[in-house]
Amino acid sequence: MARGNGGIIGKTNQTSFGKCTVTTKTSTGNLTLQPGTRVVQATVVAGGGGGAGGCLGGGGGGAGGFVCKQINISGTVPVVIGAGGAGALAPVGLCAGGSNGIDSSLSSTTATGGGGGGAYPNTQGGTGGSGGGGGSGGTTPTSVGGIAGSGIVCQGNDGGAGKSPPNSPTAAAGGGGGGAGSVGGARVNGVAGNGGNGKVSVINCSTYAGGGGGGVYTCTSGPAGSGGTGGGGAGNRGGAGTAGTTNTGGGGGGSGRQSGVSNYAGGNGGPGIVLVKELSKASGVWSMKSQFSSQQQGTWPNEDVEFDYLVVAGGGGGGIESVSTGLGGGGGAGGFRTSFPGGTKITLSAGSHLITVGGGGGAASVGSPGTSGTDSIFSTITSTGGGGGGGPSPAGGALTGGSGGGAGSNLYTGAAGNTPPVSPPQGNPGGNYIGVSVPGNGGGGGGGSSSAGGNATISPVGTGIGGSGTANSISGSPVTYAGGGGGAGQPAAGTPGSAGGPGGGGAGANYTPTGPAGVSGSTNTGGGGGGGTSVPGAGAGAGGPGIVIVRAPGTANISVSPGTNTVTTLPAPAGGCKVATFTVSGDITIG
Repeated sequence: MARGNGGIIGKTNQTSFGKCTVTTKTSTGNLTLQPGTRVVQATVVAGGGGGAGGCLGGGGGGAGGFVCKQINISGTVPVVIGAGGAGALAPVGLCAGGSNGIDSSLSSTTATGGGGGGAYPNTQGGTGGSGGGGGSGGTTPTSVGGIAGSGIVCQGNDGGAGKSPPNSPTAAAGGGGGGAGSVGGARVNGVAGNGGNGKVSVINCSTYAGGGGGGVYTCTSGPAGSGGTGGGGAGNRGGAGTAGTTNTGGGGGGSGRQSGVSNYAGGNGGPGIVLVKELSKASGVWSMKSQFSSQQQGTWPNEDVEFDYLVVAGGGGGGIESVSTGLGGGGGAGGFRTSFPGGTKITLSAGSHLITVGGGGGAASVGSPGTSGTDSIFSTITSTGGGGGGGPSPAGGALTGGSGGGAGSNLYTGAAGNTPPVSPPQGNPGGNYIGVSVPGNGGGGGGGSSSAGGNATISPVGTGIGGSGTANSISGSPVTYAGGGGGAGQPAAGTPGSAGGPGGGGAGANYTPTGPAGVSGSTNTGGGGGGGTSVPGAGAGAGGPGIVIVRAPGTANISVSPGTNTVTTLPAPAGGCKVATFTVSGDITIG
C-alpha cells in the first residue's frame, strides 16, 4: 500500500545529520548526541581478560570483544566501559587463572569481556569476547596442557592451546589469548603462544583488542609470547606478565615462574573503550516531501568530512654577516602544527577548499639576514614561515617566525619562535652568539619544532647546530619535519659549519675558499637553510618548502588538484584511511 514517503513501498528510511562528530568514551557515563543524529557508527570494545599467574607457563588473557557496526540511536544514551580482568597472583606453589574482562556497552549494543588466561596444570582458557590462552601442562613428557578458551563469533577469536603435540619434557609454556583479528598462538613444545592481533576501528584508524602472550617457566628453553597488536600485553619468561594497554581492551600477558623464586602475577587486562561517530546519511529513495520534512527536523545530512592534519610552513633561509669573516646564522624551521594523533580534527563540508603550501625563504646575500619562509594554511590552521638566519645587527638580525633564525657571529641574539603564538607551540627560538670577540667564529643554529637552535660560543669554541624537528606518522609511517638550519663556521678557528637539525635542516657553510656552502633545507620538510659566509662560493642555503597532509576516513569521497598532489589509501593496520598529501598549493574537493 502507499506509504507516507511519497508512495514508495518498503522499509522505512532513516535520516541522520550528525555532522560526523566523533566522541571517545574511556569511562562510564552518558553520551548526548547532536540534535539531528539518528544513526551512528560505533566501535565498542570490552575489557581484556587477565593473564594467568604463579605458573609453569600461564595462558595469556583474551582480548575484549570488539563490535563495530551502525546503530540507530538519538538523544542521550548510556555508555559503560568495561574494566580489564585482574591478572592472577596465586600463593607460592600454586597457580591461578586470570579473571575475565568486563562487558562494555553503548545503549543496547554490548561487547563481551575477554576470557582470562588458563593456569597450570592443564586449565582451559576462559571463554569471552576473545578466548584466553590455555595453561601449561608442566615439564613432564606426558604433560597435556590446557585447551584454548572460545571467542564469540563476530566479536573475537579463540585463544591458543597450552598443548601442541609432540609433548616435550620442556613444554612448560602457555597459549596466547585470542585477538579480535586473529586466534591466539598455541604453545609448541617449549615456545609460548603469541597473542592474537586486534582489529582497526573505521572511526579513528587505530587498532584495538589484541590478545595477551603466553608465559614460560625458566626451565623451559623457549621464549615467552608477544602481545597481539592492539594493546595485548606480552607474556614473561620467569616473571610477571605485562598488562594490556589502557583503553584498548588488550589481554594481559601470562606469567612465568622462576625456579626457586616466589610466584609472579599475570598481567591485568586493558580497560575497554567506546568510539562513536555521528553519521550524516540518508540511504534509500526519498520523495521531495520526505526530504523537505527531514530538512525541517534538522536530520537531513550534509556531506561533512573530518580531517586530521599536519601543516608545516616553509623554512627560513640562512643569513650572512657583513664583516670580513662574517658567519651567518641558520634559518628557522617552518611552523609545525598537527592534530595527529589524538588532537582536535577539522570538519569540512562538501565542495572545494584551498590548501596553501608555504615556500622556503631565500638564502641571504652578504650582509643580510636570510628571507623568512611563507605560511602554510589548511582551513583555520596557519603555520608561520620560519625566520631567516641572522646577518648584521641591528637591521640584519635574525628574524622571528614559526621557529626563529639563529644569530650571526657578532654578539647577536637568536630570534623568537612560535610567532605569532599558538598552543601547542609551533616552533622554538634560534640559537644565540655567546662570546667576547667580534667578529666570532660561528653562527647560531635555527630553531626547530622540537628544540631551540644551538648557541655559537667562544669558550668552548663551537657553532650552533640546528634545532631538532618532530616525527609524525599521519602519512602511515614516521617522517621527521621542521628541523632548523645549522650555523656557519670557520674551520681554521676549530669551528666548522654545524649540522642542520633532524627534519630537513641544512648544514652551515665553512669559511674557506672551497666551502662547502650552506645546504638548503630539504624539500617539503620545512627545514631551515644553513648559515653562510662572506667567501664567494660558500654562501647560505635556502629554506625548504613546507607540506600539508590531511587524513580522512576510508569512506570519504575526496580528490585533490593539481596532479602533483596525491590521495592514497593506507593498508592495514591503518584500516583504509585516505591520506591527501599537498606538496604545492591546491584544492581538496569533497563529494
